[in-house]
Amino acid sequence: MNEPYSDAHLRDILKRTKRIAVVGVSLNDVRPSYYVARYLALKGFDVIPINPGHAGQEAFGATVLGSLDDIEGDVDMVDIFRRPEHVPPIVDAALERFPDLKTIWMQIGVWHEGAAETARARGVEVVMNRCPKIEYQRLFGELRMGGFNTGVISSRL
Repeated sequence: MNEPYSDAHLRDILKRTKRIAVVGVSLNDVRPSYYVARYLALKGFDVIPINPGHAGQEAFGATVLGSLDDIEGDVDMVDIFRRPEHVPPIVDAALERFPDLKTIWMQIGVWHEGAAETARARGVEVVMNRCPKIEYQRLFGELRMGGFNTGVISSRL
């Protein structure tokens, strides 16, 4: 279930990406969807958190929006933190809403070949079963000796 993405390809995606809609963001700061989105925002990406259950609330300095339709302007990437069965309507909405969309990124454990084919047919690149935070850290030299730096400080250190 892991497609072979070259390091150069992933690096190019991350270098050209400026604005990311993160679908499925949690407000719980120990959930991956929260700390991945927060990390990307700290790295200078314009991160737009999307979660209808938290719309109007704040997450890492940004207002959580209810849907992709609530975003003003375009985005370069839609990062999906939802189960695979929820991916097709998210991809369809993203393709309809953002004419200049460059990338659909599905998080670790998220894979939907049909939705990927739909996006690729529209000229949008797709990454599945990967995390942009992990890839950014790996490709831009930010991994620590002990493993992945999640930005969370453990009290067990």
